[in-house]
Amino acid sequence: MRISVVLSNFVAAFLFAPPSYAQDYPAKPVRIIAAYTPGGGTDLLARIVAKKLGDVWGQQVVVENRPGAGGNIGTDAVAKAPPDGYTLLIVPSTHAIVPNLYAKLPFDTLKDFTFLTLVAAGPNILVVHPSVPATTAQELIALAKRRPGELTFASAGIGATTHLAGEYFKNVSGINVLHIPYKGSSQAQIDLVGGHVSFMVDSMPSALPKVQANKLRALATTGKQRYRLLPNVPTVLESGLQYESISWWGVVGPANMPQPVVNKLLADITRIMALADVKELVSTQGAEATTNTPQQFIDYVKQETALYGKIIKAANIRIEQ
Repeated sequence: MRISVVLSNFVAAFLFAPPSYAQDYPAKPVRIIAAYTPGGGTDLLARIVAKKLGDVWGQQVVVENRPGAGGNIGTDAVAKAPPDGYTLLIVPSTHAIVPNLYAKLPFDTLKDFTFLTLVAAGPNILVVHPSVPATTAQELIALAKRRPGELTFASAGIGATTHLAGEYFKNVSGINVLHIPYKGSSQAQIDLVGGHVSFMVDSMPSALPKVQANKLRALATTGKQRYRLLPNVPTVLESGLQYESISWWGVVGPANMPQPVVNKLLADITRIMALADVKELVSTQGAEATTNTPQQFIDYVKQETALYGKIIKAANIRIEQ
């Protein structure tokens, strides 16, 4: 009996003692999973965050691309990872889409994650291949109405932010165009640049370099105001359509991460995203560096989930698993 009491006290002390590793975090390499293919907006933001955190910590921070199933494979891997702060996830806007899209998910988008902070947000951009005879959103809509069913729009996959942005544009403009899904934004961009599809509503980080290289033509941006790096490109709102589409990215970890680790991550991510060189780098990629509190982040995700639910219902999109 005495041995069992001593053993119970030892176990209790071990289980409920303050996690000393949090004070030394990170004591080994940290992995940031990007649940999409290299080259897209999520991958680019993950690498910016990883590089700067590595510099601050003097510790290796690696980006691991785990694409597949609309981002669900990589996301599920993080949901099931040990909640010790050594496996993190860059979540894009798609995180607010999947609970409305899939009949069944292997994870709960809210309960199975520790929300840290947003890191970037910005408008999307409506782009066409240069061979498409349209220089404005109005001209693209008119062309699509003259040739119903002939134009195609690319996306990073069924249910991706780019898919819903395209469906939303299709619905509010009343055009009949064909959706062509790809396995990631980079693959969609390759075919768009090659002229195999007509247009795309893509994230700024993914599309802006192609626009600046004159490989794609920008017709409109999708925020409330014109984007500062493209002052001559109007918004879709200016074309008379009630249309706004924002891409965002944030950092999460598995549920139940130790509070000291959460606090350190939040403080360090907030610090690096406020650095002038990081702001400039994110800006050149077509987004704006930003941070918020964990509660603000999760409230925003709930708001976005409700919005995307309405878009998905209107477009009658559903994926059975």
